[in-house]
Amino acid sequence: MRAARFYGKGDIRVDEISPPDCGPNDLRVQIGYAGICGTDIHEYLAGPIFPPKPGETHPYSGAELPVILGHEVAGTIIEVGSEVKTRVAIIPAMDERHYGLEPCNMCQRGRRNICKRTAYRGLNAPGGGFANEAVVTEHDILLLLDDISLQLGALLEPLAVAWHMVRTAGMQQGDNCVILGAGPIGLALLLVLKFRGAGKIIVSEVTASRAEIAKQFGADQVINPLAATNTSEDIVVSAAHDLMDDGADIAFDASGIQATFDTAIACTRPGGTIFNVAIHEKPLSIHLNDLTTLEKKLTGGICYTREDLEGALELVKADKTKVEKMITAVTPLEETVKGGFVEFLENKGMHVKSLIEVKRE
Repeated sequence: MRAARFYGKGDIRVDEISPPDCGPNDLRVQIGYAGICGTDIHEYLAGPIFPPKPGETHPYSGAELPVILGHEVAGTIIEVGSEVKTRVAIIPAMDERHYGLEPCNMCQRGRRNICKRTAYRGLNAPGGGFANEAVVTEHDILLLLDDISLQLGALLEPLAVAWHMVRTAGMQQGDNCVILGAGPIGLALLLVLKFRGAGKIIVSEVTASRAEIAKQFGADQVINPLAATNTSEDIVVSAAHDLMDDGADIAFDASGIQATFDTAIACTRPGGTIFNVAIHEKPLSIHLNDLTTLEKKLTGGICYTREDLEGALELVKADKTKVEKMITAVTPLEETVKGGFVEFLENKGMHVKSLIEVKRE
């Protein structure tokens, strides 16, 4: 089969490899589409970060370089001991169940997303989606209805990330929110917040094309933070306090830089929540008095559980047309590097979610 494999920084190759074996407890999935995640981009630019280092093997999954990338995946089951063909989204997160071990404390608490033995297909475990096929277990699939396309199925993973963040942040119906950054996860947050009944929503975004999608997705205000005439004024903070009285109930930082982190703290009301969604390339600074004196809470989240994937599926069922607007490019597997990764990096402002097409529906 053909597979786009990560060898190291700046080195992704589409190789001819042997298909994986399908064991008695496995399912073989013919991949339809797989999304390029920001994590994949980071690996291409500076990896290996999550994949094993050269010469190393992941202690639980057994993965080693080169690894097949792609963890936002949808396809069709083509082997399960019979001729069953069922459309599914693949859940890439692995935990003790995959290794035949007893569940850890976090798994027992239903928080498999922070299992101490976590690995992810498409990063540091076999079974990435940038390939013709993947072999997974019954724990790794979410059944898709006939009216959910495989392209939409590939969006369930990033939507589940957003669902998990909103749920973990404790958002209540009517809560006012600020989203800092309208990239794929920021826009997914907006969709989830609207679906779950948030109050007023402000989105901060510097890229015009992404700001326009945020407007289409129902943001009450979309602000370019660089448009301030007074360079000492944070116009996002001003807007939050004007539109939301004392400020936002929750501010989601989906950008991960010092400026957006500072804005998230400043635009949140007393007793509110600053929720970090981003993965950071370097440490940020904070004056803890900014939290202590107004009893603000700073927290964050990672990944998702099956509950979040099921919630994301309900969102997609309710508004397929709007969710489809997140897809800005579809590229054949053979063009993964030039048409997928390089195109995204060279024209980042034009893209939200790029999909690798392995097999057309």
